[in-house]
Amino acid sequence: MPNLDVMMVYRLDRFGRGGHHRPFNDLGYPGVRIMETNEHYDRQHQDLRNEDGRHYGDTLAYVDFDYAAKLTGLNAVALAGMAWAPPPPADVQIEGAVSPDTTLRWTRPTDAQAPELAGYRIYWRLTTEPQWTHSRWVGDVTEFTLENVVIDNYFFGVAAVADNGAESPVVFPGAAGSFGGY
Repeated sequence: MPNLDVMMVYRLDRFGRGGHHRPFNDLGYPGVRIMETNEHYDRQHQDLRNEDGRHYGDTLAYVDFDYAAKLTGLNAVALAGMAWAPPPPADVQIEGAVSPDTTLRWTRPTDAQAPELAGYRIYWRLTTEPQWTHSRWVGDVTEFTLENVVIDNYFFGVAAVADNGAESPVVFPGAAGSFGGY
């Protein structure tokens, strides 16, 4: 989105407040919160009032419509990407203890559930890295061994990839349901 700087915040929610995404996360569905980096606390979750010359509460007079349009566009792009992606892999498992190699296994949906599925991409990153730094296209398989990639040193995940290139969210091994973490 032009003139819209976004950043990932690796925290489930804000301190002392919840978000509308949280119930989805709690049920194992992907949900994200999009928010302004510098929130105006007088405007949100307040009863409408004026005290000592300060306005409290969220009213139409304080809506930045250009900014709201950009967020709407960002939401549309993110939702379209998720809609075009195949279902994420299920039952992702990992093994490789006391071995120089790491093997990942997962369950493939039926062709009827994912007719657009082209295959899978495995991701891994050092445990100190916040974003995926390595990946490998492995094709339409349900098991793959990364040779000379030690299980102890990395986080791993698997994403399903559609014919059009759209990817599902990355699923960590052992995730409850289809989404989650170690």
